[in-house]
Amino acid sequence: MHDLIDDVFAGTLYPDQAGPLEDQARLPLDAIATLGDRLAFTTDSYVVDPLIFPGGDIGKLAVAGTVNDLAVGGAVPLYLSCAVVMEEGLSIETLRTIMASMRRTAEQAGVQIVTGDTKVVHRGAADKLFINTSGIGVIRRGVSLGVDRARPGDVVLVNGVLGDHGAAILNARGDLALEAPLASDCAPLNGLVDTMLAACPDLRALRDATRGGIATVLNEVAQASGVGIELTEPAIPMRTEVKGVCEILGLDPLYLANEGKLVAIVPPEAEAAVLAAMRAHALGTEAIAIGRITEGPPGRVVMHTVLGGRRIVDMLVGDQLPRIC
Repeated sequence: MHDLIDDVFAGTLYPDQAGPLEDQARLPLDAIATLGDRLAFTTDSYVVDPLIFPGGDIGKLAVAGTVNDLAVGGAVPLYLSCAVVMEEGLSIETLRTIMASMRRTAEQAGVQIVTGDTKVVHRGAADKLFINTSGIGVIRRGVSLGVDRARPGDVVLVNGVLGDHGAAILNARGDLALEAPLASDCAPLNGLVDTMLAACPDLRALRDATRGGIATVLNEVAQASGVGIELTEPAIPMRTEVKGVCEILGLDPLYLANEGKLVAIVPPEAEAAVLAAMRAHALGTEAIAIGRITEGPPGRVVMHTVLGGRRIVDMLVGDQLPRIC
């Protein structure tokens, strides 16, 4: 275990570590305090199957997912932990590949992986590899984002096509034998959030639309703010391949998971500026407005369909696709 930690984990994730490894990370408070006045802390566990999929892997997913959870709260992500549970028999090369992916993604996001843990369990006690990452960030002064801050007249924006991650994971499992070119949208979004907050520090809310998709996120906003939300179906960006997978399986693409997409609630006067800032960033080139906040009925999300009708978009009940993150 000592050799494994030195070689695969410490040697890959923080090769420039000076001095002995301790049982905790020691972080400079003065540097943290210069960035903001509140700490943001989050944790998440990743059990995706398969471990490596088009567009990413469980390591990239773990870093990007935790970074995004911090970023959509208005925080500057700084430090991550990495704890892994490995099943006996996991290939060292697979583990090395995933750790290298974690390091690349952390470097891309500008965060450091500063502490971690490893555990090995008997064959059959886990499914190859599970990862838990926790993250610390600093919330900028003057920024206050929350799902309870939406107001009638606000605009609902997304930064691009939806449902790619959920569809790609499903296709990667091989059950459908589809030849569709589907890849996960997995990516750290903190750089995109930086540009959006620079354009409008008074954004109402940001959420990354992971499990439950945009439908679940918007229901949470509507319920917490006591407002209605009206969506326009033709405006919702989605690949033809993703729609096709959903039609074959009877899934609703609005509930598919995303790992590189966010939902933004924006004051109407800032819509143009925020959209321009998003489209100028590599992860927001296809940003678009998909709906608006209304006075009610409170807590209800309604879709204006391509056929001219209306349908209620309810909170997800159950889980359409298990183990997608």
